[in-house]
Parts: sequence; structure tokens; C-alpha cells
Amino acid sequence: MKKTQIAMTLAALLMVAPILSACHTTAGVGEDVSQGGHALTNSANANAPTSPHP
Repeated sequence: MKKTQIAMTLAALLMVAPILSACHTTAGVGEDVSQGGHALTNSANANAPTSPHP
């Protein structure tokens, strides 16, 4: 059981490490999230149907 907990903790740290190294401040995290939201919105707008389906 203890080995599983250690493995899960290590996996979580490895997943979070790139995020923490890319954003040094809370403002940086906010900017990254905002840019992701803008990209998603732009993609949705570009791929939206031109006329609504009945």
C-alpha cells in the first residue's frame, strides 16, 4: 500500500513539474489559462456550422 502511495505522489509531481517550471507567478498561470481559453474559443468559432440545424 505504501509503495502505491509513493508511486502516485511521484507521478503527480512529474505531471505538475512542467506547469510549475513554465509559470513562475500566479499571474503567469492566469495568462496561460487565458491563452488556452482564447485558443479554444477561436477554434470553436472557426469550426461552428454556418447555419443552425433544425
